[in-house]
Amino acid sequence: MSDTERKAPRRIAQTVLNSLKGGVVPRVGLPYITVGRKSEIEALLHDVDIIADGGASFRFIVGRYGSGKSFLLQTIRSYVMDRGFIVADADLSPERRLQGTRGQGLATYRELIGNLSTKTRPEGGALPLVLDRWISAIQSEEAAAGGFAPGDPALSTAVDRRIYEITSSVSELVHGFEFARLLSAYYHAYLEGDDLTKARVIRWFRGEYTLKSEAREALGVNIIISDDDWYDYLKLFAAFFRLAGYSGMMIMVDELVNIYKIPNAITRQYNYEKLLTMYNDTLQGKAKYLGIIMGCTPQALEDKRRGIYSYEALRSRLAEGRFSRPSMRDLLAPVIRLEPLTAEEMLVLCEKLAAMHADLYAYEAQIGTDELASFIRTEYGRIGADQNITPREVIRDFIELLDLIWQNPDTGLEELMQSESFSFAESAAVSDEVSGDYAEFTV
Repeated sequence: MSDTERKAPRRIAQTVLNSLKGGVVPRVGLPYITVGRKSEIEALLHDVDIIADGGASFRFIVGRYGSGKSFLLQTIRSYVMDRGFIVADADLSPERRLQGTRGQGLATYRELIGNLSTKTRPEGGALPLVLDRWISAIQSEEAAAGGFAPGDPALSTAVDRRIYEITSSVSELVHGFEFARLLSAYYHAYLEGDDLTKARVIRWFRGEYTLKSEAREALGVNIIISDDDWYDYLKLFAAFFRLAGYSGMMIMVDELVNIYKIPNAITRQYNYEKLLTMYNDTLQGKAKYLGIIMGCTPQALEDKRRGIYSYEALRSRLAEGRFSRPSMRDLLAPVIRLEPLTAEEMLVLCEKLAAMHADLYAYEAQIGTDELASFIRTEYGRIGADQNITPREVIRDFIELLDLIWQNPDTGLEELMQSESFSFAESAAVSDEVSGDYAEFTV
C-alpha cells in the first residue's frame, strides 16, 4: 500500500496541516498530499538516474510566490533520499548568497552542510553519522571478506588499505589532498576514540575555521574552506559520498530571488558568475554524482536589468527556444516553469487535506464532494484568479475553514463561504497580489 493510500500518522498530519496553514512547506509527509506535478517529478527523477550513473545535472524551478516551487523541491528531496542520495538544502537570504565580500557564500555552504540529510536522518545534521557509518561499513565488509575476528591486526591493516584507496581517489580532485588527509584523520580518531579530533575535523568540513593558522594548529592542515572555493568542496563531498556507499548528492537552493534583490550591480554579477561556474561544471562533466536544483521567480530569472538574464552568458544558455509554449514545455530543458495547478487538482488536494484533518481530530468528515467543488469554484471564480491565485492561498483558506468547522460544529462550509468576512478577505488577497505586496513564503 502506497503512502497516498495510507493514513498519515498523527504527528505527521499535525506537522503537515500546521505548516501549510502557516504558509510554509512541511519537510515530512508530502507523499500523503502530493497532487499534480507528475511530469515535473518524472523529469527531475530522470536526472536522478543520470547522477547515480556518475553524471551531473542542474535545473531551475521557476514559479511565482506560492506556486509550489518549494513544495516540489521538498517532494524531490523525499524521493531522492529514498533512492540512497544525500541531500543538502538551503534558502538564500541577504546573509547567504553564492558570492559575497563578507562571507555570504561561505554562509550558504555552512547552511548546506548543516542541513545534510539522509533517509535515516532526514532532519539534517547527518555528516557525523555518514562518516561513522562509512568507517563501520568498511570494517564490516573487510571482516566478512577476509574472515577476520574483531581486534585482529590483519583486519586493521585491511581497513587501513581500503581507507587509503578511497582517500586517494578523492585526493586527485581539486583541493582533494587536504580533504583526503582530514578523512584519514577522522578515521584514526574514530579508531582511537578521540572525540576531540573528530569534532575538529567535522568543524573543518563545516567551514567553521576562519583562520588558516587555527586550522593548522588544530589539525595540521594549511587550508580552510573560503568564500571563493566552497563550491569545490561540495564536488568533493559528492565524490566521497558515492565512495561511501550513497547514490550521489543533491543540492537544493531556494529563494534565488535574493540575488535579484542585491542593490549593487557588481555584486549581483559576481553571484551570477558563480552560478555560471556551477552550471557549466555540471553540464560539462566536471562534477560527478552531483545534482543541483535552484528555485526562483520568473522576474528573478527573466529581468534583463537585474535578473539572471542580465548576465548574458546565462541568458544565452537558459532562454527558451522558439517552440516551447505554456501548454507544451520542454521539461528536459535546464529551466522548468511551473504551470498553475488546475481546479481539478486542487479539488483532489482539498479532499486529501479534509481526510487528514478528520483523522487527526478523530471526527467523521462532513464535507462532501459537492461542497468541495463549490469551494474550489468560489476560489477560482474571483476576479483575477486566473492570473493571481496560488495553491498557497487556496490551501490556507481551506485549512482555516476546516479548523473553524471542527471548532464550531453547527457551522457549515457554505455558511462560512457566504460570510462577508470571507468575501472581503478574498478581495484583499487578490488586491495584494496584483499590487506586488503579497508576502513571500516558501510553498
